[in-house]
Amino acid sequence: MTIEFPIAPDAPAPEPDEWSAPFWAGLTEGRIVIQVCASCDRRRFPRMPACPYCGAGGGEDVEVAGTGTVYSFVRAHRALTPASAAIVPYAVAAVDLDGGARMFGRVMPTEACAIGVRVSPVFVAHDTWTELGFQVDP
Repeated sequence: MTIEFPIAPDAPAPEPDEWSAPFWAGLTEGRIVIQVCASCDRRRFPRMPACPYCGAGGGEDVEVAGTGTVYSFVRAHRALTPASAAIVPYAVAAVDLDGGARMFGRVMPTEACAIGVRVSPVFVAHDTWTELGFQVDP
């Protein structure tokens, strides 16, 4: 069962650059793309020109399932911007992905978000872009 995510109608779209474009393109296709270092095999997000762990240049894109565990989170009860008024209250979590790397995303249901809970990815379609969200596993 996929939970319905509220959408902020005036949410600004991301502006992909050469490093983030594969991530955003993957989301529109329902895939989560991170980078893996060819030298030390560590996985990372966001994509970068060099590995922050060993310094080796480059990296290979890999797809991960997006399941993981909430490492930390914040729950917003007031709109921080006019664009977020339609989605309060909401929770944003740092999620340690099973496939490696740590990502941030909104978590639904908001009241169920807690440190240590298991989550699965949800691809939230906006008009011109796709947001990565997470739903708490039953």
